[in-house]
Amino acid sequence: MCGIVGYAGPRQASVVLLGGLARLEYRGYDSAGVAIVSDSTLAVTRCVGKLVNLREALAENPVVGSVGIGHTRWATHGAPNETNAHPHTDCTGKIAVVHNGIIENYGELREELAAAAHVLRSETDTETVAHLVEAYYQGDLADAVAHAVRRLEGSYALAVVHLDDPGTIVAARKDSPLIIGIGKGENIVASDIPAVLEYTREILVLHDGDVATVTADGVTVIDAFGEATIPEMMHVEWDLDAAEKGGYEDFMLKEIFEQPKAIRETLRGRMGEGGIIQLSELQMTDAELSAIDRVFIVACGTSFHAGVVAKHLIEQWARIPVQVEVSSEFRYGDPIVDAETLVVAITQSGETADTLAGVREARQRGAKVFAITNVVGSRVTRESDGVIYTHAGPEIGVAATKTFTAQIAALSVLALKLAQTKGTLEHERIASLWGELARTPEVVEAILGDSNDVESCAAVYKDAVSSLFLGRGVGVPVAMEGALKLKEISYIHAEAYAAGEMKHGPIALITPEVPVVVIATQGHTYEKVVSNIQEVRARGAKVIAVATYGDTEIARHAEHVLYVPEVSEILSAIAATVPLQLLAYHIAKLRGCNVDQPRNLAKSVTVE
Repeated sequence: MCGIVGYAGPRQASVVLLGGLARLEYRGYDSAGVAIVSDSTLAVTRCVGKLVNLREALAENPVVGSVGIGHTRWATHGAPNETNAHPHTDCTGKIAVVHNGIIENYGELREELAAAAHVLRSETDTETVAHLVEAYYQGDLADAVAHAVRRLEGSYALAVVHLDDPGTIVAARKDSPLIIGIGKGENIVASDIPAVLEYTREILVLHDGDVATVTADGVTVIDAFGEATIPEMMHVEWDLDAAEKGGYEDFMLKEIFEQPKAIRETLRGRMGEGGIIQLSELQMTDAELSAIDRVFIVACGTSFHAGVVAKHLIEQWARIPVQVEVSSEFRYGDPIVDAETLVVAITQSGETADTLAGVREARQRGAKVFAITNVVGSRVTRESDGVIYTHAGPEIGVAATKTFTAQIAALSVLALKLAQTKGTLEHERIASLWGELARTPEVVEAILGDSNDVESCAAVYKDAVSSLFLGRGVGVPVAMEGALKLKEISYIHAEAYAAGEMKHGPIALITPEVPVVVIATQGHTYEKVVSNIQEVRARGAKVIAVATYGDTEIARHAEHVLYVPEVSEILSAIAATVPLQLLAYHIAKLRGCNVDQPRNLAKSVTVE
């Protein structure tokens, strides 16, 4: 959720820190601060609100120094105020700490530190780390941090500086992402890759338990057992331009228009010679895949909706029963999984705390776990048996768009692979489905090529207070995703239901002021959906239908129709989703909302 940047090198640290934090704004935050080693002092500057406030404070009171740490905070312990903002310092004012995650035993630690005469000034869990480091410091900062983190329960990504070791940053992580950008004569600690791309594409990925000593000249790492280790290195293919807006007004709009490319890249190379689906990274033989008799999908938010789409794909194609669980409920529900169960964990960031917990629970019970993620080297890739990457590139906007449709593309490949190994689809049918799936990018391009109807519709309903989204079959998760997009970026209340459920309660909400969005693309339940539309219109509702090109009948039953190209019913989710993304986007813009940074939300939820 929060953002961390640390710099050691020849440049002015304040410039690097502010620039890096700006590129992490998408993660969500309510305050920001920096600590810079300056001459014989450790200068700490903190502000509530947006990063511009911190930038102005540093402009008024410049801090000269080439080593420092910075942070954008999303409150978990204590109100969002300057006292609770990071960095936090110890009693001496010589140690400063920034932290992502949650220290679960911080109450116990606070009591212990207070009893030892430490004075804690904030309400946060993070401040206890600064005082623990102070208590263990004997002239070696890395050793003090290593001792301190052994006392911590919970999750953390830490960057620590000490005035008595002015050229050094010590970084540590457990269950919260942290990387180090390796430059020439400079090194940068960060919680996500965009923060370092202006200076380097060579990335060192820290593992859980690692403690890294970072200076301008190099990086050394010890593992959780205190042994020297050499972490994995990765080269980032995408550059800084890919993390910028590229001429679009917002990151969200840019990422909506990047969906054709994201889907193409995710599908690339998956169809092999002889029509064999290629998923070698799953680390399972065809015989092992064929033995799977049940699938659990665990995910949160938008990824959960992708999982519900996958349920339809896998059950129809591979004839394997699928259960989709919200990650935060899966681990506490005593799930029935065994060696013949496949657990598919879907997480855009690869660091989602609840989903990672579900992965661990499933593996402890003997299940095979596959991950669907967009981030190479993320935590879930190291804790799963296999991984399918969605090659969507960096997604900066908080509201997921291209990663959602890329997830559906990846899950479609997995469903076809399971069907192929199970022998539940004929070779010709798999080839036909693959051909249609491969044409999906062109379908999306056609939808994006003309959004006039969406913009006109948005202008009519921008002042709505509440809305309903209805669908049947694969249209249900599309409705769920459409409702989520509208509520999270426009702040209009939205609920999604299976259309047949509307009569069992939700129809009581229908008034002329409550627009109803209906997924009405061609399929075997089309006539039923039209009947549902007639029911809500009879009660005064205005209907927005997502329908198939050439459907002239639907226009008689809806005030607005958003058309998409004809695709088979089972593969309609991606096409039907795109106009709903655009509808939410344009309504939010007309309401003056910040579509890239919706209130109270963060891009990567790394705490439970």
